[in-house]
Amino acid sequence: MKILDQTRAPIYEALENFRKMRVVPFDVPGHKRGRGNPELTRLLGETCVSMDVNSMKPLDNLCHPVSVIKEAEELAADAFGAAYAYLMVGGTTSAVQSMVLSTVKRGDKIILPRNVHRSVMGALVLCGAIPVYVNPQCDSRLGIPLGMRVCEVADAIRRNPDAKAVLVNNPTYYGICSDLRAIVKLAHDAGMLCLADEAHGTHFYFSDKLPVSAMAAGADMAAVSMHKSGGSLTQSSLLLMGPNVHAGYVRQIINLTQTTSGSYLLLSSLDIARRNLALRGKQEFERVIELANYARSEINDIGGYYAYSSELINGESIFDFDVTKLSVNTLEVGLAGIEVYDLLRDEYDIQIEFGDLGNILAYLSIGDRPREVERLVSAMSEVRRRFGKSRAGLMEQEYIEPEVAVSPQVAFYAEKESLPIEDTAGRVCSEFVMCYPPGIPILAPGERITKPILDYIAYAKAKGCSMTGPEDADILRLNVLTREEA
Repeated sequence: MKILDQTRAPIYEALENFRKMRVVPFDVPGHKRGRGNPELTRLLGETCVSMDVNSMKPLDNLCHPVSVIKEAEELAADAFGAAYAYLMVGGTTSAVQSMVLSTVKRGDKIILPRNVHRSVMGALVLCGAIPVYVNPQCDSRLGIPLGMRVCEVADAIRRNPDAKAVLVNNPTYYGICSDLRAIVKLAHDAGMLCLADEAHGTHFYFSDKLPVSAMAAGADMAAVSMHKSGGSLTQSSLLLMGPNVHAGYVRQIINLTQTTSGSYLLLSSLDIARRNLALRGKQEFERVIELANYARSEINDIGGYYAYSSELINGESIFDFDVTKLSVNTLEVGLAGIEVYDLLRDEYDIQIEFGDLGNILAYLSIGDRPREVERLVSAMSEVRRRFGKSRAGLMEQEYIEPEVAVSPQVAFYAEKESLPIEDTAGRVCSEFVMCYPPGIPILAPGERITKPILDYIAYAKAKGCSMTGPEDADILRLNVLTREEA
């Protein structure tokens, strides 16, 4: 067996060698190592723009790697315990969609929780697969969707033995984990693949104090956001695979949608971040765990806020919890999560990851230090003192079970009409509506619009949630299927 050297960063090394060669560029990109765009060079620096280069023999080709990119992918697979790994420069959206498109096609069924990221729904629009939802339970106090219970996955498999795959969030945005090992076994026993959206679980591979990673649990594919907790540049991710997946076919699927002009800034950042995690990840995430536990304790001491953690574990819908996630319920201070989010940014210059109707998430990772956590805790205490009030009138329910009328693809491409949003109750939606972040659709194409959903959208807009998805940017109108199509 080939022993791989995790101190290597082959893409980065090749770029450094290339930079020393002083090659005269008569290829793209047109800024020609920054000379054609001095403002960009001043913004990013000469080193950065000099490494923004095109594919060429010394630097390999992302669509068909044979040298340094291939080596980097082999190192990534080794570091993450996978049989194969692909470097992705279209974000984890691209990795998720490649994972789904590799597994199901038009008319195939895929079992999944409804609280998936929009990228999963987008993949279903593209390929025409049919979603079979395992609707998550909702924590009544926190108002957040939980994980998939094993018994409900088993029931979905029993009712849909022709499904091709089961997809699992590992973890959810809030840190909730399902029993991934048990779900993998259920899927495999039924002849199905198990896929994991591991956008928020990069660090699981580098600590035995965190929930099990997808590859360790035996999953067949996992989409991993290296740019979130792994330290690479935004938009860079990994697609990991187990031994039972046809690697060449997956590469073909990736090449259907991923750019032919892979950014070497993103690729080298993946290479360097993988090396950093392989060499120092375990000790770094030990520190992150300690920092998150300290922050939770301090926030809970303020009063009103509830920074939740592994005490939620119930062995079913919350099988495990990612303790690095600093998820905080805000309702007892009389503020929606999005209101705390806005106050922290506008009044205290603190940018957290997101705020929903009842919770906030402060994302902690390898770049955080105690002094920043102290500043966050202090600001949250001030927010409670200055802006806290009665929780009367705050909406609690976060998850509304959908009624699926037609497949996402059929609805997205069907004949449609635009109606004032208040007139759409009872109609079938043909587009997405979501708060971003976290990017979990409130409505997806093919789902019936109900009064509770419209109330939820109106409330979220009134509270200041960033709403995305519909053609009408103001979300005053929605596209719905014509009555003939519905």
